[in-house]
Amino acid sequence: MDQQNYELNQTRAEETPKKKKGSTFKGIVIGVIGTLLISWTGINVACLATNSQILITNKESADDGEGAVLDADTVSKINELTAYTKLYYYDDIENGKLQDGLYTGLIDGLGDKYSVYYNAEDYQALQISTTGQYYGIGAGLSQDKDTMVVTVNKVYEGTPSESAGLLKDDVIVSVDGTEAVSMELSELVKLIRGEKGTTVHLEIYRPSTEENLSFDVERQDITLPSVSHKMFEDGIGYVHIDSFETETAAQFEEAVKDLEDQGMKALIIDVRYNPGGMVTAVVQILDDILPEGTVVYTEDKNGNRQDYTSSGDTYLDYPLAVLINGESASAAEILAGAVKDYQYGTLIGTTTFGKGIVQTIFPLENGDAVKLTTAKYFTPKGNYIHGVGIEPDIELEYEYLDKEAVSYDEAYDNQIQKAIEVLKDKIQ
Repeated sequence: MDQQNYELNQTRAEETPKKKKGSTFKGIVIGVIGTLLISWTGINVACLATNSQILITNKESADDGEGAVLDADTVSKINELTAYTKLYYYDDIENGKLQDGLYTGLIDGLGDKYSVYYNAEDYQALQISTTGQYYGIGAGLSQDKDTMVVTVNKVYEGTPSESAGLLKDDVIVSVDGTEAVSMELSELVKLIRGEKGTTVHLEIYRPSTEENLSFDVERQDITLPSVSHKMFEDGIGYVHIDSFETETAAQFEEAVKDLEDQGMKALIIDVRYNPGGMVTAVVQILDDILPEGTVVYTEDKNGNRQDYTSSGDTYLDYPLAVLINGESASAAEILAGAVKDYQYGTLIGTTTFGKGIVQTIFPLENGDAVKLTTAKYFTPKGNYIHGVGIEPDIELEYEYLDKEAVSYDEAYDNQIQKAIEVLKDKIQ
């Protein structure tokens, strides 16, 4: 998976953008993938009352059609492979795992790393992730897409991670004996999560002291905010958005109101290490920030376009800076792209990740689900940033200015300090 930032429970998913507040999102789609002996050609697709509503069922069809995935030859080969496996595989075999492997392989055959099959357990975990509530240790992780090295990028206050002594920039070496670099981050976080009151054993390398450390961290009921904020000097407010979840827009609005009550004159929005999340959340936040107009639009494979707009009822009327980096992805890039196209703020940092596609999650009848890439998205000026990213207005590589520090302080974050410098010039 791409280099991403996860709170310890999360496998992020893009949701197809819904219309702005008060609108009804059309297009409820329910899908079912057939079991091993049910031919794909036996699946009916029935259009319902509106053209945008489709129901996929498993009822047998008299029309086999052409180009079926599970044609007779394919089913025969699957049965042949199953027979060899049951006869010669050295260990016990669970049919359920083989069937999950079939479904996973079907979606993997698309060659799209963002399209995923979820069994019921994984889908439940995915649903939990969008609320920010889980049994875990309360830290944020990121994984380098090339080296697979997993790093702690945030330790949340009042959580088991903080109590145990984990620090930002600690490198996760292993989790309960499993090497962190041996798997995708989404799989690693499953090992870190667990039942409330149990412990997870972490082996850590701490670059600041060149120490190898061990921690036994108790899992607790964690509800993490996706937004944090503070006021810097000279009336410059700071809002950090970790991800775009169900409550993120409301949390953003509360943070901005609190800063405005403190006399905010300018604002920094930090979406570094933000992997994205729910498009509905970022659209609502852009509605709060920007004047009237399109903030993002999508196009599906048939060329159908849908615009998502700011009403202009509320907007920021003070200087704005947005911090970005190579791990700012998807919904974070929607925010950065809209601010840049409207010339409504200064982007500072490094070029964003470059994920300009939207995924939709379709629940299946048996509790499983499938996530499919369903559309491309474009910035207000029509820029398609997939694989390209968004360039900052001010290019600045991250550097922590206090080389002796053992804990993080915004005063030594060179990108934050550059944003403060830029905003000070605008408010004087």
